[in-house]
Amino acid sequence: MEKPVEFSKFYRVLYAAKEGEEGKSIELESMLKQYEASEESEGPLHQLGEIFLYVGIMELYKYSGLKDIQAIGLLDTESWDKLAEENKADLPPLLANTMIRYSKTNKLSKKISTKWGTAKRDIDNNIMQMARYITEGIIDALE
Repeated sequence: MEKPVEFSKFYRVLYAAKEGEEGKSIELESMLKQYEASEESEGPLHQLGEIFLYVGIMELYKYSGLKDIQAIGLLDTESWDKLAEENKADLPPLLANTMIRYSKTNKLSKKISTKWGTAKRDIDNNIMQMARYITEGIIDALE
């Protein structure tokens, strides 16, 4: 059985970058590049989570029109409301749905199950939960 999947280190770096801690934005970008490639994953669900973190942060950049986590962290409620109106969507469901859509479009279940020798349905059964978990973590780090 795969060990529990958690990304607390990533969320700590995301939060620190948002708070403007020196060097954390560079560390965040480095982690995102690593997660995009997902070559150092510890298992199938960990790989899914890494990819979803990358997809989620890229969607956050697109949604906000900013590629600076610190600037995104400074947005006030009024700005978020305006972004929701402009994007015709609230951020949390948009992030989760983007991850789910990405997994289908890119056939992640098949790719990950083949790489790790696991059943495709095991990956499929975790996509929605993983998208929610990753979305909650990103939103919590931004608050």
